[in-house]
Amino acid sequence: MASKSSLPEEDFTCPVCFDIFKDPVLLLCGHSFCKDCLQKFWREKKSKECPVCRRQSSLDEPPLNLSLRNLCESFLKEKSQRASGGSEVLCSLHGERLKLFCLEDKQPVCVVCQASRKHSGHQFLPIDEAAFDYKEQLNAVLDTLQKKLKEFEEVKETCDQTASHIKVQAHQSEKQIKEEFEKLHQFLKDEEEARIRALKEEEEQKSLIMKEKNEEMSKEMSTLSDTITAIEKQMVAEDIIFLQNFKATIERCEISISTCTLQKPQRVSGALIDVAKHLGNLRFRVWEKMKDIVQFTPVVLDPNTADSLLIVSEDLTSFKRTDPRQKLPDNPERFDPYECVLGSEGFNSGSHYWDVEVGNGTDWYVGVTTESNQRKWGTFTWERVWRVGCGPWWDDTGPGHKLEQNLHTLRVHLDLDKGQLSFSDPLQNTHLHTFKHTFTEKVLPFFYSLRSPLSILPLKPSVTIEQRRLC
Repeated sequence: MASKSSLPEEDFTCPVCFDIFKDPVLLLCGHSFCKDCLQKFWREKKSKECPVCRRQSSLDEPPLNLSLRNLCESFLKEKSQRASGGSEVLCSLHGERLKLFCLEDKQPVCVVCQASRKHSGHQFLPIDEAAFDYKEQLNAVLDTLQKKLKEFEEVKETCDQTASHIKVQAHQSEKQIKEEFEKLHQFLKDEEEARIRALKEEEEQKSLIMKEKNEEMSKEMSTLSDTITAIEKQMVAEDIIFLQNFKATIERCEISISTCTLQKPQRVSGALIDVAKHLGNLRFRVWEKMKDIVQFTPVVLDPNTADSLLIVSEDLTSFKRTDPRQKLPDNPERFDPYECVLGSEGFNSGSHYWDVEVGNGTDWYVGVTTESNQRKWGTFTWERVWRVGCGPWWDDTGPGHKLEQNLHTLRVHLDLDKGQLSFSDPLQNTHLHTFKHTFTEKVLPFFYSLRSPLSILPLKPSVTIEQRRLC
């Protein structure tokens, strides 16, 4: 009969890694493989087939091939002994081979040690049996540690993705902030230019009026000056000459009087720049005018909660489905694998409403959910989502109401003080459904759409002035 050492090394080699078997498992087809090699092969192939004969395996966890493992261990032991010249480890006290293992002292001993008083009443196992038992124990610990390491590796990978995504978010947000402020700067620049232009136009207009008035006054003053000079000249002439020219002089005076009424010159009213019009409440008037270029939405979306199949718009007011999935960090706040997204702000009290453009979509839910509702597969529950919606994939689980009619716009009214969540059609002014529930924790606006995009509609901002009555 052939000894273990007479077998070729190929009989102890895994056909996947081509190394000596480690924890060999046995498939029903009769082929054996390292446990880790087989699991890795199955993960890569996404099919539980034999790497040799390609026969499908019905076992998720094939049994250990204990006989083959013992043979491999013996083979490695003999191989190690041959490499070291066949030397054996001997008892340091008695010079005998260490054939036994003391279970109490946890150390190898020889047969003489077994009979000594030191080991009186102790239990012993043969070296190979003790090694097998303790390797089983260590294998269990090793398996736990390997699983824990895998968990850390997965979380580390998520952390790396998160760190990269943080930089992307910061870059994109900075770009959008600059673009938004550039629009505001351009508006202020245009408004400044328009107001300066209006000031210049008024300056030119009133300067022209004053120029014309000055020219008219100068003309009248010149006529009067000439008449006055002529009269003064006649007044100092000899009497005979004065009387000879009196008729002409008086006619000239009459002509001058008819030309200039000699009334008191009138100052020009309203000739100055209307400074109050240009500077009065200037900042407020500019701010008031800004309402035409800004928008306010009562609810904005939180992109960190959006499923990776959803793209949230830059202004955080709408989303649509994309394919394939985006590479986003699997942070705890993100839905996976539901096509959902939440509002960025939750509510504990008060009355709130927002309008959602569903655009005649056929697979959507809109409502609210509790902040503590989990977002991952197996932990998320529809029982904590108060919603209305429509579609063939409607889920009857939890507080939901399926709509039969097609809508374009849906109004959500959340009154936490009254414990009501109402839905209506603002275009048709019709009530759709009301949930009565006392919420004991913060709730968040909830949106789900399988196909069509959803948008939160903006409100028209207004500027009001409140005057306080003095006592």
